[in-house]
Amino acid sequence: MASVIGEIDFFSKSGGRGKRPPAGMFQAVAWVRRGLFHFRAGLSVRMNSTAIDRKGVLANRVAVITGSTEGIGFAIARRLAQDGAHVVISSRKQQNVDRAVAALQGEGLSVTGTVCHVGKAEDRERLVATVLEHYGGLDFLVCNAGVNPLVGSTLKASEEVWDKILSVNVKSPALLLRWGVGTDGESLGPYNISKTAILGLTRTLSLELAPKGIRVNCLAALSCGSRLRSLGAGGLGDHLRLGDKV
Repeated sequence: MASVIGEIDFFSKSGGRGKRPPAGMFQAVAWVRRGLFHFRAGLSVRMNSTAIDRKGVLANRVAVITGSTEGIGFAIARRLAQDGAHVVISSRKQQNVDRAVAALQGEGLSVTGTVCHVGKAEDRERLVATVLEHYGGLDFLVCNAGVNPLVGSTLKASEEVWDKILSVNVKSPALLLRWGVGTDGESLGPYNISKTAILGLTRTLSLELAPKGIRVNCLAALSCGSRLRSLGAGGLGDHLRLGDKV
């Protein structure tokens, strides 16, 4: 449902058609249909070129970008606004929000902003409230905010470091997106995501520990006769046998 390029997760209802972002900076990858997101027809490469030139390919769309007062997030905010979107930027510090909003509004762009630390529930709620107050909904959510409080050995990371990284970089995009698309359906989503993280942990530790002669392996066993299988959404475990291809 989400494409991660660098530290960017980009969610879009439009399906990604229309004018391409510069240098493949990001791509639209998810269609969203209810909740906070607007109901709109997707963008089309067949749109009248005169209308595109006059209003921009994203005219009247609404985009929300986290971590967008500098760097990549700021560049994305500028480009979306230049293409006609109404943009809501956010950052942890009010002075950074004020500076970024002033800069983009000074270019004649439709931009507003609010303070939002994506790791805090009250800040995420304020971001949603700001979007609803100004625009009544949104079309694009770009989860660009990310943290990295440690450079060093993986096993050197404290529990506090792990909690901060996972809260901001992994959990917050999911909690923000639920405001847009609701919570319908059943799956093992969070579990699957956690196991995907184990694959990354295995790869990283295998490189870090190889000089010490330590091998790190990961066994992906699919479904087996465990208690967890009986908890699977929609009886998934009942339709899989060990070794089946999915």
